[in-house]
Amino acid sequence: MFFLLASFMMVSLTMSKQQTIKVNLPVASSAQSDFKPDMINLAVNATGDVFFDKGAVSLPELERKLGERFGKDPATPVYISADVNTRYSDLVKVLDGAKRVGFTKVAFNVKPANAAAQPK
Repeated sequence: MFFLLASFMMVSLTMSKQQTIKVNLPVASSAQSDFKPDMINLAVNATGDVFFDKGAVSLPELERKLGERFGKDPATPVYISADVNTRYSDLVKVLDGAKRVGFTKVAFNVKPANAAAQPK
């Protein structure tokens, strides 16, 4: 019985992974996983392209979509993922857009230091 419970927990934990584009996240020693089903995933790749839940968007379109989600639940957390080589100015534009809409729970995704040491 314990094995079934443990198996269910392992499978359900793997199902809650973040669904964004692939970016090479920077490493932080204090990083921890904080994935929740009701969150907004934004990503910025090395060339500065912005993605909202896996779809490429322009900055005005991003603010429009964020505004719609803010109207539904202003407490929704916003997570921004970026490639290690993403320019700081591109990240600030996305962060500023989320803050301008009114979101207060905005964080950057980073890779935990122990995950960076593990081979892929």
